[in-house]
Amino acid sequence: MAQKKKRDIEKRYSIKETAAKLRRLADCLETGRPFRIQIARERVYIPARAVFNIEHEREGKNEEVEFQFKWINI
Repeated sequence: MAQKKKRDIEKRYSIKETAAKLRRLADCLETGRPFRIQIARERVYIPARAVFNIEHEREGKNEEVEFQFKWINI
């Protein structure tokens, strides 16, 4: 299998798009199915075995919350 290129993308979505994606994600989590999402023209498949964590960062007046899934492709 070909090595995938390194990538670090941030993509903004409208509130309506975000809500729809979160609903689809919640459905997949509850039913144990993988989640598929397209980000900046690349399809990403998050397996049901992925580990989920929430990260909170604060720097001065700026705050950030990230919902993260981590997995190793096998």
